[in-house]
Amino acid sequence: MGTVVSFDVPGSACHDGSLEAAIRWLHWVDRVFSPYRADSDVSLLARAEVTVDACAPEMAEVLAACAVVRDLSGGYFTASPGGQFDPSGYVKGWAVERAAALLAGAGSADHVVNGGGDVQCAGGRGQGGGRQGGGGQDGARQGGDGGREPWRIGIADPLRPGRLALVVGASDCAVATSGTAERGPHILDPHTGRPASGLASLTIVGPSLALADAYATAAFAMGPARARDWTASLEGYAAFAITGTGATWHTPGFARHIAV
Repeated sequence: MGTVVSFDVPGSACHDGSLEAAIRWLHWVDRVFSPYRADSDVSLLARAEVTVDACAPEMAEVLAACAVVRDLSGGYFTASPGGQFDPSGYVKGWAVERAAALLAGAGSADHVVNGGGDVQCAGGRGQGGGRQGGGGQDGARQGGDGGREPWRIGIADPLRPGRLALVVGASDCAVATSGTAERGPHILDPHTGRPASGLASLTIVGPSLALADAYATAAFAMGPARARDWTASLEGYAAFAITGTGATWHTPGFARHIAV
């Protein structure tokens, strides 16, 4: 679906079939939901060549979830950005979250699945490990008490290429960022049809990557004033934003996620 997915998993996932199952799931999602494939269910539905009933059952599930976020966000999230049916703003996070759940279901307590910089984390990590910049993970150290420290998720600075704005400490949660760092001004305000303005980056931390990703997209489309109040109202989720001028703000629940 136009992005790269990476895994940081225990060795057991390579032997018990769970990593292979997670990869198979993501390839299935690509076949069904990719707007880049002319024969995907999404593309066929966008061209009105099929109905939802003729698509994979998960299509109805995704559309129902998109409708919930659309209503919650006052229409700033949509499954048809620019008038073209494309639920990728929900699907990417949903697919990565389910891939992580397959690993957890096989017994993995410590792993990260990273879909284009949006990550679903479980547990933490001991000593060693590399780091991926800009929305990637940095292997956490083992604490002095022998426990696992949180994964370290770098948030790219959209105004200073190659630099990080901050690092999030994440354990058993999701981190999703919408912004201009990688793709420029690509998120539209559904109410005007023009690229959203005012924000350069908006990050959401919370339990579900499917929702965190969709919430980040909606909030970015809102612009700074609406986004701050709206994200503060989301139960169980917290936000960090960088405006177009380089100013930053975060909702009250975000401070505890900032790694030092």
